[in-house]
Amino acid sequence: MDRTFISSYYLRGLKNMLTSFALIFIAGLALGGIFKKIALPALIGMIIAGVIMGPYALDILDDSLLSISADLREIALVIILTRAGLSLNLAELKKIGWPAILMSFVPASFEIGAITLLAPLLFNLTYIEAALMGSVVAAVSPAVIVPLMLRIKDSGYGQKRGIPQLILAGASLDDIFVIVLFTSFLTLASGGVVSAGHFLTIPVSIVLGILVGVLTGFVIGKFFTLIRMNNSVKVLVLLSTSFFLLALEDWLAGTIPLSGLLSIMSMGIVLNQLYPDLSKRLSGTYSKLWIGAEILLFVLVGTTVDLSYALSAGVAAIILVLGALVFRMLGVYLSLTPSTLNNKEKLFTMIAYTPKATVQAAIGGVPLAMGLASGHLIVTVAVLSILITAPIGAFIIEHTFKRFLERKELN
Repeated sequence: MDRTFISSYYLRGLKNMLTSFALIFIAGLALGGIFKKIALPALIGMIIAGVIMGPYALDILDDSLLSISADLREIALVIILTRAGLSLNLAELKKIGWPAILMSFVPASFEIGAITLLAPLLFNLTYIEAALMGSVVAAVSPAVIVPLMLRIKDSGYGQKRGIPQLILAGASLDDIFVIVLFTSFLTLASGGVVSAGHFLTIPVSIVLGILVGVLTGFVIGKFFTLIRMNNSVKVLVLLSTSFFLLALEDWLAGTIPLSGLLSIMSMGIVLNQLYPDLSKRLSGTYSKLWIGAEILLFVLVGTTVDLSYALSAGVAAIILVLGALVFRMLGVYLSLTPSTLNNKEKLFTMIAYTPKATVQAAIGGVPLAMGLASGHLIVTVAVLSILITAPIGAFIIEHTFKRFLERKELN
């Protein structure tokens, strides 16, 4: 084949991808800005921009970009989780105590249990298929929750009892718990066998993720004190290290369970604990990076939403999603029983722990891709959970935190 033709082909592909990036940022900024003007969360506009431009609507984004959509969403998630870690204080997390641990698995367990019981009554599903559906729907979305909680934390609301920190810590662990259950139920639904040892991967993944993150944070902190460099270079080093931690999770998959995202967050917490001034400077740079990453993340989440699935779901699927949310909120309430939160603060936390997006977009289509009979229904309910909980949850969070949470004056 002619070398000039090959070069022209790849150059054209690159231009198409760059054009798609331009469309994502322009449309994301425009619709996000419009929604902000009418007192709605900007992320709703960004998700809608993705839905409109995505393969299930206008289909104007380049296929090569959409093929790496999951990787780009993960990069954006790394940025916001690192920033979250750099903003979390270990003393504040210790003060929260038991409720943070309970929040990592009790609400998700209640939601999965509810769907396991309700779905066979509403649809022609076995209990294993219903449990698989529950594990797809149950994961809370750090992509939605983390930026909102950081904004609330920075404004001083809920700081007296560490409510944003409680939600941040619980959300990161919640995803690990749910994804391990998803892989277990997927194996069972596919006719495989799951051993009791498989469920041990949950605590092992959490403990190893934290340990690796702590060690990495200590080494990176020492490195920054020994070698002088500006903040921009430090952010590049930190980003590169975060990507290596994600890769480490993949390299060890099947042999040693480890949560790369939890390692990244733990690394940020250690840096904040040992080098607070450095952490504050790095967090400021990450905040600027998040401006672009946020648009990329939510627009790409929108491209995964197939509205035809949602329209074909019927009232029963909506009832299932809303019913499961009631049980999730009950799980949050029980998790907060050991806390000193008042009723308004508990209600806010229950609402703030409902938005779904990234995990559902990532794993919702897996059962369908594997040829499971229930796959179409599972991805339909996953799409509905995003459409219902992400915009409504974000809207209620932004419009209630000032009324439900006490403000602590920042120094």
